[in-house]
Amino acid sequence: MKAALLGVEHPHSLAHLATLQVLPEVDSILLWDEDEAALARVQETQGDKVEATFTDLGALLAQDDLFFAIAALRNDLGPDIFVQILQAGIHLMAEKPIGKTAADTARVIEVAQRQDLELGVCYQNRASPLIMQAREFVAQGLLGPLLSVDVRMLTTQVKFRKPQHWLFNKSQAGGGILSWLGCHYIDMIHYVTQEEITSVAAQVATRNDEDIDVEDIAALSMRLQSGAIGSMHAGYTLALSGSGYHNPTGYDTYVGLNGRLGRMYWSSSGQANHLVVETTHPAWAGSPQREFDFALATSPAYGGVSGEQFMRAFLSAAHKEGTAIATGQDALRVARVIDAAYESDQSGRRVDIKI
Repeated sequence: MKAALLGVEHPHSLAHLATLQVLPEVDSILLWDEDEAALARVQETQGDKVEATFTDLGALLAQDDLFFAIAALRNDLGPDIFVQILQAGIHLMAEKPIGKTAADTARVIEVAQRQDLELGVCYQNRASPLIMQAREFVAQGLLGPLLSVDVRMLTTQVKFRKPQHWLFNKSQAGGGILSWLGCHYIDMIHYVTQEEITSVAAQVATRNDEDIDVEDIAALSMRLQSGAIGSMHAGYTLALSGSGYHNPTGYDTYVGLNGRLGRMYWSSSGQANHLVVETTHPAWAGSPQREFDFALATSPAYGGVSGEQFMRAFLSAAHKEGTAIATGQDALRVARVIDAAYESDQSGRRVDIKI
């Protein structure tokens, strides 16, 4: 099939291009960006399967045999272009967060539904073998009724991340650490627990000394549908972990789930691959404490082999032959939590979230 990558200067663009190049299902790639010089650089250095480049979006979308697009764009520009793509009859995998607000995201979803097209969102972490196993253990009832979920996501300081980038400009990005990286962990809480987040109380702040106007620190307290409590601390805080957006040592993360029958947790300074489970569930009576190591297969694709599987699930859904791993509705769910977090910080009150 023929695919398109829209936007070649987003921090994730080249990773998405690598995914398209490694998927055997994709035999040709079209590129679009307003910057002709950027297109030329990408085609020269990473031009495998690239059939043509465009600075005219309408010309690209007019290609009769274009089946789907991956779009990686500035958050304030994304929704209008996403709507254009869908109105042209093309399935879309959109970079998160889809829009700056839940309202922006809902508008794109409405068009996708009206056009009967698949709208995916880049929450590839869902396809991680560890995350999928954790979700399965929760579904099996190994932890019993959930008590709490604890999340920490710390990464390199703003000064190592090009503070002049649009990611740190509120009018263009919509938000800071929550909308760019914290969103993955908000989504993970829902995906692993299979519970909705129903309310949030939050404080956010800008504590670094760079000239930015989005939050670089956030602390959220959340209530889940069952009554369990969730907490999340996200921030650009690490001073000794280097720079770059694809820096495997640039993260300090922890996710823990606590239930009446036991607990499960994983942590990492890069990609999570070690899971610890403790449970009094009768099914594990002979070995109530177990640890699992995941030897992750490598691939040039964004997210490795699990990233390939994530895209294949999206393509199957577009062919009406399966279910996508993360959809526009998942992006909307996260956007509502983030909108509520910002509202809570401004008002000083807990904010209920529409389910």
